[in-house]
Amino acid sequence: MERRFNLIKSDFEKHEKRVLPRFPFCYLTFKSENTSRVYEIKDISHTGMQLSLKDGNHDFKEDAALRGHIHWLGKNLDISGTVKWQTPHRLGVEFVKKRDVLEKVQTFLNIEEMVKRLKPLHKVDGGLEIPARLKYWLRSDGPVEVFVWVHGHGEIAKCQFLFLETFVEWEDGAGLKTGRILSKRNVDSPLLTEDEWVFKMDQEIDVEKLEKVKTLIEHITEDLLPSEVKTFMARQLS
Repeated sequence: MERRFNLIKSDFEKHEKRVLPRFPFCYLTFKSENTSRVYEIKDISHTGMQLSLKDGNHDFKEDAALRGHIHWLGKNLDISGTVKWQTPHRLGVEFVKKRDVLEKVQTFLNIEEMVKRLKPLHKVDGGLEIPARLKYWLRSDGPVEVFVWVHGHGEIAKCQFLFLETFVEWEDGAGLKTGRILSKRNVDSPLLTEDEWVFKMDQEIDVEKLEKVKTLIEHITEDLLPSEVKTFMARQLS
């Protein structure tokens, strides 16, 4: 169990991995105009997205143009982009670099909408395997994920924030780290449904990333996180 949630050092400098629990359902999806298939959006930012096809293989090649519709719990966004990389079941898509397109994406992914869609997975009853020391787990499909781990005596041990492309982590005894999300893939495990994340870590703490996460925390309501936990998080990021 210890292996899963501690830092895994990679073979290349400044890149680090984390293996974190994965929620098996995603309500953020993409439907291409070229086919009738629906893709799960595994990761999304203001500049692009990673798509996953659960059944069968897609037909897209690298540098192919892609148009379609993003759907997210009643919200829709028409989008166009270019396939930057692909595997049989996955696509990395860069959005078209046009001002109107990027403005639409920013509006679609504004912080109020993301927080509105946060789910307190630590409160889900039945069917969801949650590690024993994961006290709070908030998820907003692709854009946002918050993990709060505790020591055996109940004090907060670690906080991890995945917010669009940003990664911020505070750990008791180790302090703060900031970085950028590079990739995400499924991990086969007999015990838990997990994802392996790869981050490019910053040499120095990125204050702008901290400010983004602090703004996120400010918008999280107390029915999702108790006020004392929010206060603790904000203090560690200051």
